[in-house]
Amino acid sequence: MKIAFYDTKPYDRTFFTKAVEGCGLEIVWHDFRLAAANAASAEGCAAVCVFVNDTVDRACLEALADRGLKLVALRCAGYNNVDLDAAKEFGFTIVRVPAYSPYAVAEHAVALLLTLNRKIHRAYNRVRELNFSLGGLVGFDLHGKTVGIVGTGKIGKIAAQIFRGFGCDVIAYDPFPQTDWAAGNGVRYVEMDTLLADSDIVSLHMPLTKETFHLLDGKSISRMKHGAYLVNTSRGKLVESKAVIVALKSGQLGGVALDVYEEEEGVFFEDHSGEALQDDVLSRLLTFPNVLVTSHQAFLTEEALRAIAETTVDSISCFVKGQEIDAVRRVV
Repeated sequence: MKIAFYDTKPYDRTFFTKAVEGCGLEIVWHDFRLAAANAASAEGCAAVCVFVNDTVDRACLEALADRGLKLVALRCAGYNNVDLDAAKEFGFTIVRVPAYSPYAVAEHAVALLLTLNRKIHRAYNRVRELNFSLGGLVGFDLHGKTVGIVGTGKIGKIAAQIFRGFGCDVIAYDPFPQTDWAAGNGVRYVEMDTLLADSDIVSLHMPLTKETFHLLDGKSISRMKHGAYLVNTSRGKLVESKAVIVALKSGQLGGVALDVYEEEEGVFFEDHSGEALQDDVLSRLLTFPNVLVTSHQAFLTEEALRAIAETTVDSISCFVKGQEIDAVRRVV
């Protein structure tokens, strides 16, 4: 049984090749991203496996349905790039990986903050050039700072617990607060406005929905504590990038650490080192000394990649065999 994989990288091939051993599935690898224009490449396959920047819109789903496909497997947690209404209309099953290694993403969020705050990236580059001066490398202690965790799902909880380990006062916002967990881990739930006003560091761990689109825009950023740091390892569109630039220029934001960007499609995961970057907003962000950007790599640990591959292959195998798929993995 053939499965068409899109937007694949060498690490995908390593872990998925091992995961499909002995399960009767054959992978057809594609480096390019899936879209309606190239959906014919799935001809003869039983399913497609996609990532965060594949475009699984109505036109794409219709083209896949015309070729007899009924399964789209996302090797990620988010599914905002899939037209769910069209998927239901065309009779598709949509599965995802709801949790792989929440530790990977939470740890990366903290690593980004530490790197940015203590200027580790700048110090590394200096020392490589035999410059051992310390000017401009002053940071601050995390101990005693107030950290606001926006979203307390699996990743947000772990991030909160790590910050508590640094001796931070951790407050949180979530539309569905888990008070027992908070009480047991020294975390206080507050309203969003209170979190923004009181936090020295705001770390985002929310899914992208209609309600969370541009959760942090010019208006909400203006309510943050002056000079606060922002960390986003969730979804790029939670943050209005142009508003971040304005806030950085005014000093309203003291620093920004991003693993995601709202227009990352066509930029992240690719090598553009030999050409001019066409995204003017991202280019401007990268000029700030108090901005640190990584290219959506928070999930990139051996444990997470193994879990993603095993979970995805298991869901595909269940579908092919007509077996029930775990409800937590099934979107449609």
